[in-house]
Amino acid sequence: MYDLIIIGSGPAGLSAAVYAKRAGLNTLIIEKNPVSGGQIIDTYEVDNYLGIPGVNGFDLAMKFREHADKQGAEFADGTVTSVERIREGSDTETPIFKVTTENGEYESKTVLLATGASHRKLGVPGEEELTGRGVSYCATCDGAFYRGKVAAVNGGGDVAVEDAIFLARGCEKVYLIHRRDQLRATKILQDELFELPNVEVIWDSVVTSVEGDDKVATINIENVKTGEKTVLESSALFVAVGIHPLTDSFTALVQTDENGYVIAGEDGATSTPGIFVAGDSRKKRLRQIVTAVADGANSVTAVQDFLVGKK
Repeated sequence: MYDLIIIGSGPAGLSAAVYAKRAGLNTLIIEKNPVSGGQIIDTYEVDNYLGIPGVNGFDLAMKFREHADKQGAEFADGTVTSVERIREGSDTETPIFKVTTENGEYESKTVLLATGASHRKLGVPGEEELTGRGVSYCATCDGAFYRGKVAAVNGGGDVAVEDAIFLARGCEKVYLIHRRDQLRATKILQDELFELPNVEVIWDSVVTSVEGDDKVATINIENVKTGEKTVLESSALFVAVGIHPLTDSFTALVQTDENGYVIAGEDGATSTPGIFVAGDSRKKRLRQIVTAVADGANSVTAVQDFLVGKK
């Protein structure tokens, strides 16, 4: 019987593990990937984490894992297939949850969902190979690397337009590639975008491939109406076609929004007593390493309160 089971070993899960072990909680972290760290293990360079600018993403992930190991955190491999409440909570007892994986079952008084989210990808040649070397899914994370250079954004919603506006402040030129002839972003964002002299919108077009030796050099696009093919010279491609929270296995357990993000405040407490959430799978404004780490700390504080009856 554990006090806390953490599902996921990205920055949120590992932060929670450190805080939980320091609080003396009997804690298990279940991870489905062979290496801890979540999305940051595929990030070539992280330049906005306080105190260690320019750190390699994989190296930062290993530091997070080493910290959790040093605290004596217990890890188990497996993909969680279900979480069930097998005992209701009461004024004198906490609930009990059964967490099932393909490798076994575990019981705990509380569960923290730290499963994160995955960026939707284009699925075109070169995208996977050049991820972290010009292909990025976060303009606020990586945009500073392309100051004075040419960058491109693929997408037409609020995030894509916000990314283009953000990049235009430092880049020489920004292309916004959109498969339709009008944007889906809110009008106020569109108005701001169209006023920028260094942004060019390429309508009715899709990215067909990304090319470069060890970093992005060119982006191949095709007009979906005319079939015309164009090669753009660009140092970066920022993909902004959506994010999918990895919460499909838990939507019947906790309240989520229309996009699948778990609804919870900064304490991470969900609609189900005893179930908490931290990191990119939580509904919030900013999804960054620093906010994931903060979520992990906040959620464990709430777990402690829950376990001693401060619900």
